[in-house]
Amino acid sequence: MNDLFKNINISIIETISIEAELSGKEVYLVGGFVRDLILNRENKDIDVMVLGNGIDFARIISNKLNKKLQIFKNFGTAMLKTENYEIEFVGARKESYSKDSRNPVVEQGTLVEDLSRRDFTINSLAISLNKKNYGEIIDLFNGRADIDKKIIRTPLDPKTTFYDDPLRMMRAARFASQLDFLVDKNNLEFIKSEKERIEIISKERINYELNKILMSKQPSVGLKVLKESGLLELILPEICDLQGIDEIEGKTHKDNFYHTLKVLDNICENTENLWLRWVALLHDIGKPKTKKFNKKIGWTFHGHEYVGSKMVDKIFRRLKLPLNEKLKYIKKLILLSSRPIVLSLENITDSAVRRLIFDAGDDIDDLLTLCEADITTKNEHLQKKYLNNFKIVREKIKIVEERDQIRNFQPPISGEEIMSSFGLKPCKEIGIIKEHIKEAILNGVISNSYDEAKELMYKKAKSLGLKINE
Repeated sequence: MNDLFKNINISIIETISIEAELSGKEVYLVGGFVRDLILNRENKDIDVMVLGNGIDFARIISNKLNKKLQIFKNFGTAMLKTENYEIEFVGARKESYSKDSRNPVVEQGTLVEDLSRRDFTINSLAISLNKKNYGEIIDLFNGRADIDKKIIRTPLDPKTTFYDDPLRMMRAARFASQLDFLVDKNNLEFIKSEKERIEIISKERINYELNKILMSKQPSVGLKVLKESGLLELILPEICDLQGIDEIEGKTHKDNFYHTLKVLDNICENTENLWLRWVALLHDIGKPKTKKFNKKIGWTFHGHEYVGSKMVDKIFRRLKLPLNEKLKYIKKLILLSSRPIVLSLENITDSAVRRLIFDAGDDIDDLLTLCEADITTKNEHLQKKYLNNFKIVREKIKIVEERDQIRNFQPPISGEEIMSSFGLKPCKEIGIIKEHIKEAILNGVISNSYDEAKELMYKKAKSLGLKINE
């Protein structure tokens, strides 16, 4: 037991234990914190379960540690923060559910009732902080064996556990992804049979679990569980639509579902940005709608980037994901997702690089990270070749950016100056002149300088029949 405590602040645990003895309370460490102690995973959230009133005991610890206590009466919990941990206190409880809600009726319970209500055996472990058996692991449902076997399994009959709270079906996929565990076969079969129960869960809770899966080391594990269970079809049918390989006249295309999972796993090696991981997940969703067969070249997906970027709005609204700059960011990167790939396969012109920098702006590095992750060939020679091509693209972007200062640039001549120079009120000619200057800079006709832009302004104005305002 001492080995389990070796990586945590033992003084906090001992303080809780001492105060439990003085107050005559039975107190246990429970849940994910215990699981992660056994797995030697970092976890800053300590869950303390008290037989009796958890809030009252939390007040005792708060006073002892001289830490501010947050009380959540509606949930019967209290939390305090130390330098390294968030410690949550709750009384042991039992729960009962109605058919159409995952919100339980909660009553005070015993240790056994509290541990049995938990989602999975790996989360139903407890460690006693009581003097009589301090440090003893309470394992009523063979949670330690399931940790050793790397199995996600419910402590009770899955019908009871999953039917009571259907969100646990998503959590099974999430823990499989985070821990690289397998979902128990019987559990998975029950999820398949009751997958429609997920419809009583709020979209906010669903996208919370999705985000947890996406932020795991290997999201493909959790997404495969969702796919196999049938949940993914209900939550993200656009991803399911990617699966399958068509063949005409002996010509096939890759399975874009498994390709997408590989892209997602690849990108997770290089970014902790949740929204860039969303881009990787959604970057090919336009392919099913744009798939066509050409006798000369085989299967094509022309315009899938544009179609896919338009589909993101509907997905984010359906899942109640943020409809703000995050959405714009994802749509933009999907729309641009093939541009660097095309550049990497051709002789790169400065003009093409300038346009890419201008269109991507500050997200250019994320875009390139996506495109590098999109290399999923198993041919080592080709993989090395494609990655080397992207190194060349990155270097070219660096050179052009340093020289031309194109990223997020605004044309040197403003609309106000154009109006003043030619005595104009707001009109289409102003936009024509500004666009002409922008295109000239991006095409390398003139440099990104005020003097050259002003000279071009006069030339373009003259061609439009405008006269200088004296």
